[in-house]
Amino acid sequence: MMELTELRGIIESLLFVTTEPLSLRKMSEIVEVDEVTIKKILDELAEEYREQDRGFQLREIAGGYRLYTHPGYAPYVEKLVLSWDQRRLTQASLETLAIIAYKQPVTKAQISSIRGVDAGTVLNSLLEKGLIREMGRANSPGQPILYGTTQIFLETFGLKDLSDLPPLKEFEPDERTRKEIIQKLTSKEEGESD
Repeated sequence: MMELTELRGIIESLLFVTTEPLSLRKMSEIVEVDEVTIKKILDELAEEYREQDRGFQLREIAGGYRLYTHPGYAPYVEKLVLSWDQRRLTQASLETLAIIAYKQPVTKAQISSIRGVDAGTVLNSLLEKGLIREMGRANSPGQPILYGTTQIFLETFGLKDLSDLPPLKEFEPDERTRKEIIQKLTSKEEGESD
């Protein structure tokens, strides 16, 4: 059996080169060591990176493990990435992606209804980036396409699964704000009828 130091180095190397989360099973097959040992090493590495406040972290997401940049250094990483990333998400893309993430499976018409504008172009862009996928067809007239998020979505946003999305309740306005919105809407409707 190989030494623990060598095994740690091999696992770090695999994590460094992977473009998607590596499952325990896959690492176990590659290294030919049981999953329990692999998991123990991954836990030790994650703790070591945290304790040393390294520029990267080991996270368990989307059914596997991956290295990610430390969130504390995000502004610097963002500057670098934005300097060469031409496929950045627009505000419309983010809004559409949020609707899909929380309401999936959802049709184009439902998305357009929520956003108040046609979602066709944005959906094509999100499909091209691999953040969403067609999940099938709705059992309704015309059988519209149903959309949902992908594994790439989970990886891009650092989510283990969809349950990691923040609850929508966190984004609801407080009672005072809600009353102000209702008052403004009511005032406009009354003003328009005059």
